Amino acid sequence: MIIFKSINKLNKEVNFKADIGFVPTMGALHQGHVSLIKKSQKKCKKTLVSIFVNPAQFNNKEDYKKYPKNIQKDLKLLKNLKVDYVLIPTVKDVYGNKSKKKFKISKSNKILCAKYRPGHFEGVIDVMDRLINQVYPQKIFMGEKDLQQLFLVDKYIKKKHKFKIITCKTVRNEKQLALSSRNILLNKKNLNKAELLIQKLFIFKKNLKDKKNIERIISMKKTELSNSLKIKIEYLELRNKFSLKKSHNIKNSNLFIAYYVNKIRLIDNL
Repeated sequence: MIIFKSINKLNKEVNFKADIGFVPTMGALHQGHVSLIKKSQKKCKKTLVSIFVNPAQFNNKEDYKKYPKNIQKDLKLLKNLKVDYVLIPTVKDVYGNKSKKKFKISKSNKILCAKYRPGHFEGVIDVMDRLINQVYPQKIFMGEKDLQQLFLVDKYIKKKHKFKIITCKTVRNEKQLALSSRNILLNKKNLNKAELLIQKLFIFKKNLKDKKNIERIISMKKTELSNSLKIKIEYLELRNKFSLKKSHNIKNSNLFIAYYVNKIRLIDNL
């Protein structure tokens, strides 16, 4: 495993004309990341993993400061997985002297997290564009837990660059909670709350029927779960999983949720 702390050095030593899979991460790696890496290793000759906590996608400075970091643990995991290349760039390396965001999300796409975290996806798309411009991957591996991120990366930068997005299913723990780097910030009590919320939502989704008043039914469920579990639910919406448009039909639709457990924000779609 070769570790690069400079994009310039990476470009000098790695032949990006070869079949290389790119797995962009913010570190605090878990089994969800492992599934992305293993899929890249299966489909590509070489795999590059980046670890970069991007300040531009945090609309809350405290959230940025608290984001979990354990670089030594991450590197040990990547070494055990026999990853070929690891990129750990600095903010200056990625942004240079041009920190201004180059992308603006259209009003029609300011839904879900783009609505409640202003500037977040502009930061995500901007950093992805910058990394792709400097790393030149042929395939990028991304998880379905953040389906909105997948949708926007595909919409705003896939056409600009020649790469293929390979998606991986959301990895969940034995109690159905989606794995997230932020889960480590939860104590046992709050982790149990999050798990119970998602379990209840899976049951709710299974019993949900196509109805004209489906939006009202979901709104009532949001209030019920928020009150019973004492969890702040930012949004709970049924949307088409391909277009992200609001849906009244269960087919091809997912329940999208963002919620806070003791000030820790988690997202999911199921």
